[in-house]
Amino acid sequence: MKQFFEYSPEVKSALEHKKPILALESTIISHGMPYPDNYETAQAVEQIVREHDVTPATIAVIDGKIKIGLTASELQQFANNTEVLKASRRDLPFMVVNRHSAGTTVAATLFCAAKAGIKLFATGGIGGVHRGDAQDISADLIEISRTPIAVICAGAKAILDLPRTLEFLEMMSVPVIGYRTQVLPAFYTDSTHYPLSTWVEDVPNLAHILTAHWDIGMSSGVLITNPIPAEFNIPHEVIEPVIMNAIQKAEQNNISGKALTPFLLAEVAQLTQGKSLLANIALIKNNACLGAELARIIYSGRNVE
Repeated sequence: MKQFFEYSPEVKSALEHKKPILALESTIISHGMPYPDNYETAQAVEQIVREHDVTPATIAVIDGKIKIGLTASELQQFANNTEVLKASRRDLPFMVVNRHSAGTTVAATLFCAAKAGIKLFATGGIGGVHRGDAQDISADLIEISRTPIAVICAGAKAILDLPRTLEFLEMMSVPVIGYRTQVLPAFYTDSTHYPLSTWVEDVPNLAHILTAHWDIGMSSGVLITNPIPAEFNIPHEVIEPVIMNAIQKAEQNNISGKALTPFLLAEVAQLTQGKSLLANIALIKNNACLGAELARIIYSGRNVE
């Protein structure tokens, strides 16, 4: 396995010295935002994590190597590479053998983070059950259900079927915890009509729950939903017509599979005149901040195995 993985010097040192680490995914860089917004955001997110005395581990595939943490030059080159592919967990062997470069989805990042021994992961929004087709289920949900990592997100992406996504997570015994919210946030929108059974108001309590989850030996991940900051919130009644318009356009152009989410996000950004992009940037920074706070508290109290 070792021949397929490469660790940045920063991450390697943190692992050796049992310092707090926060995993970050790379499809946000490769497929979630245009250049240079993607590069500037990735830099800013890593800096936020470091300011909390936590090591950021951006995970990506570069020239057939699974990178656990990117150097500054790798991050810049990756963000500016228009040939980067998109890799879910199932795609990793193909990417490695053919020496491709790829952004790792939530599912692939979870798999790689677990192999590296990293227990916390911050992202933007997770995939879920797509609207209109109950069989179109993101691999993100499956991976969260079988990987005991804490996933900090702003809820599922608003382009998805949120009730079905919640139901699927419940069926797979994945705890969904609202951070300072009793309802599910929906990416661009800070609240929905869908109540959560569990919520917490402070980071120390959340850290205790995560530690108990791992100590009990639970096999699933924990989904922590962190609402977008209020000043960047796009109300449901504003964003929903835009999403429906984008979905209709995708159907008209027969866009599906891996290409669907990047297409919808780009369409929504265009239709909102960039407001959704600003929201996306704000929420990933907010999630990285919470993830770093959690990592610092958890690692200061114990050695996370």
